[in-house]
Amino acid sequence: MHKYANPNQFLRIANPLLPWLSGLTILCIGVGLYLGLFVAPPDYQQGETVRIMYIHVPSAWMAMFVYGSMAVAGATALVWRHPLGHMIAKASAPIGAGFTMICLLTGSLWGKPMWGTWWVWDARLTSVLILFFLYIGYIALVNAFDDSARGQRTASVLLLVGAVNLPIIKFSVDWWNTLHQPASVVRFDGPAIHASMLWPLLIMSVGFTMFYFVVMILRLRGELAATKIRNLRLGQIDA
Repeated sequence: MHKYANPNQFLRIANPLLPWLSGLTILCIGVGLYLGLFVAPPDYQQGETVRIMYIHVPSAWMAMFVYGSMAVAGATALVWRHPLGHMIAKASAPIGAGFTMICLLTGSLWGKPMWGTWWVWDARLTSVLILFFLYIGYIALVNAFDDSARGQRTASVLLLVGAVNLPIIKFSVDWWNTLHQPASVVRFDGPAIHASMLWPLLIMSVGFTMFYFVVMILRLRGELAATKIRNLRLGQIDA
């Protein structure tokens, strides 16, 4: 598997997949939005406001998924010193921060009619806000050093430390009394949500996941091109 840690080799595999991933992204998000906004029934308690769920929940899942992927990539780079790990983490950070911001904003819009307030400092909301700050901290830290390798290593350590927040986000509604509703999809006894609402959620989640891979590959190509240009400039200066 070490040969796939080479960025150029990785892109040789990823580039042919890019059109298919892009098409799947458009299809899944289009179908998911149609089902969620026009086909799925309103909730018997929340009414039409429940449709925010089809953006909010997949965004929350992706905020955690992207950070978890970055932590794995960072750990791989630290242990085996593969440059691809650092590059994937750096390319993924703005995407994950975007998903987290969407999660916070849609949660605020959903919370106002349900709870009567835009924000409460309960465990789930606070831990997701901390996740957003971890993304911002990583982006700032990875660019804070003149020596890029040092910045990447330091930022990867932050990723590993911040990964402790992921199970806190997941189980916060079980460990503490919060206003946030408990899990209704990923449960040991099966989903507690009707299929008419579950399918749009799952389809949107697939679409968001494919979107992440598409943008990550595009950003990775840009990062690799910038690295090559930087190395050429350094070579010309040394010459």
